[in-house]
Amino acid sequence: MVETMRQFSSMFNGLARSISGKISGNGDGREAAEAMAKNAKKNYLILRSSGSVNVDGSNNLASVFSKRGRKGVNQDCAIVWEEFGCQADMLFCGIFDGHGPWGHFVAKKVRESMPSSLLCNWQETLAQASLDPEIDLESDKKHQRFHIWKHSYLRTCAAVDHELEQHRKIDSFYSGTTALTIVRQGDLIYVANIGDSRAVLATTSDDGNLVPVQLTIDFKPNLPQEAERIVQCKGRVFCLHDEPGVRRVWLPDEESPGLAMSRAFGDYCIKDYGLFWVPEVTQRHITSRDQFVVLATDGVWDVVSNQEAVQIVSSTPDKQKAAKRLVEYAVRAWKKKRKDIAMDDISAICLFFHSSPLS
Repeated sequence: MVETMRQFSSMFNGLARSISGKISGNGDGREAAEAMAKNAKKNYLILRSSGSVNVDGSNNLASVFSKRGRKGVNQDCAIVWEEFGCQADMLFCGIFDGHGPWGHFVAKKVRESMPSSLLCNWQETLAQASLDPEIDLESDKKHQRFHIWKHSYLRTCAAVDHELEQHRKIDSFYSGTTALTIVRQGDLIYVANIGDSRAVLATTSDDGNLVPVQLTIDFKPNLPQEAERIVQCKGRVFCLHDEPGVRRVWLPDEESPGLAMSRAFGDYCIKDYGLFWVPEVTQRHITSRDQFVVLATDGVWDVVSNQEAVQIVSSTPDKQKAAKRLVEYAVRAWKKKRKDIAMDDISAICLFFHSSPLS
């Protein structure tokens, strides 16, 4: 079993290298996706800072806000891309939480490369599926779409992690980033999560109340299946004496790096010891009951419950200020609940689904 887990981890790292080689060979697709990104930015369809995006004719409204903590430079960053890939019914958004000495550079690099890479891989996978006589894209559209997006995400994350390792100007050996992203395509959302940021959906229950539905798992080493993988790959998982209950990931023979998440891009010092880049990819069908989704870094969730987040966002009169109000609430909560701990960077995206009603 131990050897199987080590092989499993090595397999994914090998997959990253082999896939990256194939993707980087396809320069035309990547260049076309990057050109789309430049054009989208020029037309104000991409937001990379605090603010809001609400394109005429779109059902989406996105609010973004980030606040630096008390640990130095803000290592969180975010992106919203409306009309993703020039598709009127598509949107991409992502939030990234860097860590380590180069964490802010790593997070921004992943934010820059991941959307274009995903777009390129999605278009490639879609084209291949349409040519495969074994695949009937129309017979089970929902299932086939999900398979295509999941495959595209795996290829993308493998390539992004490998490219980061090869980057000459960013040292990711002791630094890395989480990545939580969503693609909305019509009435479906695809969620991909690496690390301990969280996505929470606000939906209307049968009795008319707005309730939270957590869409992601916080990938921390306190989860039994995550700890098992790390330990069986010869990594160590334990708490420091002054942090009871906070399990961290450590090298076999060194008191480092002490990561509080079990999946991340970068962090090559510990990639052979159970930490990996593989995302959990899920889908959800959006109905008229589903109002919005909150994507936030652990700076929010360490002090704010899912229910509180939904209540704060839903009670904000101006939707464009929803993320700012949630972040400011989290800042106050840090001062009350964790006054002896340096406040983390705090960032959120609030994506509203029905700025005009769905049919």
